Amino acid sequence: MDSGALSRVLDEINAAGATFEMVDLQIGTRTDDMSLAHLRITADSEEDLDALIERLSHHGANTDTIVDAQLVAADVDGAFPPGFYSTTNLDTEVRVGGHWIRVERPEMDCGIVISEGTARTIPMADVAAGMQIVMGGHGIRVTAPAAPAEGDASFSFMSSDVSSEKPKALLVEQVAKQMREIKSSGRRILWVAGPAVVHTGSAPDLCALIRAGYVDALFAGNGVAAHDIEANMFGTSLGVYLAQGVAAEHGHEHHIRAINEIRRHGSFKAAIEAGVFHGGIVYELVQRGADYVFGGSVRDDGPLPEVITDMRDVQARLRDVIWGTEDQEPIGFCIVVGTMLHGIATGNCLPAHVPLVCVDINQATVTKLMDRGSFQSIGIITDVGLFIRELAEHLAPEELRLPSEEAAVREAGSQATQ
Repeated sequence: MDSGALSRVLDEINAAGATFEMVDLQIGTRTDDMSLAHLRITADSEEDLDALIERLSHHGANTDTIVDAQLVAADVDGAFPPGFYSTTNLDTEVRVGGHWIRVERPEMDCGIVISEGTARTIPMADVAAGMQIVMGGHGIRVTAPAAPAEGDASFSFMSSDVSSEKPKALLVEQVAKQMREIKSSGRRILWVAGPAVVHTGSAPDLCALIRAGYVDALFAGNGVAAHDIEANMFGTSLGVYLAQGVAAEHGHEHHIRAINEIRRHGSFKAAIEAGVFHGGIVYELVQRGADYVFGGSVRDDGPLPEVITDMRDVQARLRDVIWGTEDQEPIGFCIVVGTMLHGIATGNCLPAHVPLVCVDINQATVTKLMDRGSFQSIGIITDVGLFIRELAEHLAPEELRLPSEEAAVREAGSQATQ
């Protein structure tokens, strides 16, 4: 009742043109009591009813009928059989051989493949002919997200409606609190960043967070790495001096010259060892041994040598980062700053139990991620640079002052270009 699941289920039934009868309704008297609603649903056809049941399962509503899920062998590579079950990012179980099997790596907009007694999500492009694919209908149950714990006022405040009028200091403090808890538990933190992180001059603040251990992995595009390296080679971003805010003479060439120099060395690490650049986001990620994924796009210059240009490879690498290796914990917290496309891509891959905070000056960016089905998304509308600065002041105050060597290199780069 607290999560609003029942109202969403009833809205879904009405939108489908079906009817329902409330057979039983038991409402818990306390916040932590279980509530139960038992509905009898009628639709125009069996096909309509099966489709509606599948949509209702996305809200955590499951059928009374206990039967095994229907499995159908994929008939072609790279596509599911018609009528396949389309997954959510919620915890899901499938009934096979009279037993409920937990689906590994829950992710939205995938299918479920059964193999050797296990169930896991699988992207469409990875399907091979002959795989046993779960079909929509009975034999699938989904667990809806738990309601906020009683007394957790901060979470309730953060997860309420997105508004630019919420006090930003309180929001930053609550994000910092969550990140401390994630780090102390041994789980990992994923950042998803857009070029605004560099353009707003907040890269040094993100570097402070990397050095303090609050960035275990970063997902971004070629532009973030290119302009970050440009800033540390020339003191500019998009040809504009970050220190003075004025355009440099021939500054429009800086990013392409930076990309070219890194390509000549073949990798970020080789360029760092050769002394090409001595600071910045890429530098700190490499020095700390953090995970990073830079995905390419059609508009990229270069691109840089470690940018992945095959989108399927980008998706596979992002999933590897999210779930970790044998000696790594999975991602336990994700923060998206100044990017819509990379943010939505990450939200599509994250399971619903991983908190996701999206920060952007544009409300449309924040709400679009939430509307795409990332149930756990929390939106903060504010300037990305100011947000990262305040977060660094909370989590990494001792790291905020740039190392003297990096500051000297930046100043030298600025003066040399002038």
